[in-house]
Amino acid sequence: MSLKIRIDDSAPPYEQVRAQISEQARSGVLPVGYRLPTVRGLAESLGLAVNTVAKAYRALEGDGVIETRGRLGTYVAAAGSAAQREASLAAQAYADRARRLGLGEAEALAAVRDALRAAYGAGA
Repeated sequence: MSLKIRIDDSAPPYEQVRAQISEQARSGVLPVGYRLPTVRGLAESLGLAVNTVAKAYRALEGDGVIETRGRLGTYVAAAGSAAQREASLAAQAYADRARRLGLGEAEALAAVRDALRAAYGAGA
């Protein structure tokens, strides 16, 4: 597992840790069942506060990307289904909100495309 924290980045360090682990798990760089370093171990190797890494791990666990097995450690979870479920819930909430705002389907889709381009780059 390779993480790079940029202090000059606009994203806070815990979010950088969360995003990088999430991306590596999603892409398969970190396979399902991979044992992550302890919170203390990762914090020490990255030069971060323990609470910063703990916050990232809590967010990842809430997203279904990792799971903590008590004293056995923290592992990459089979997050595909959890991630898909979370994305579906977010999409449904957006669709409901767009309809309440009076947007037509084309306008709602255009807003999503703009948001995806902003998040993933111009090629989205």
